[in-house]
Amino acid sequence: MLKIHKTANGEVTLKISGRMVAENVADVKMSLESRVDGRQVVMDLQDLTLVDRDAVGFLAGCETEGVKIVNCPAYIREWIARERKAK
Repeated sequence: MLKIHKTANGEVTLKISGRMVAENVADVKMSLESRVDGRQVVMDLQDLTLVDRDAVGFLAGCETEGVKIVNCPAYIREWIARERKAK
């Protein structure tokens, strides 16, 4: 299960928890597209427990587009780095 909690305070923070797999990427994309006033978007992944390859590719793309990722579990951060090197 994926849970998205959105807060705004000068920047828009998406707190993502649970499992993020290919089926959930569209939900996260919709949340990103609804950002307001061109504010900085931050994804807080502290409570993200499981990802698949599609989710990692999506997260890597988000960073490339300027989304700040914080509290990223080490194994996900390493996987994102490997995906970038592979491209």
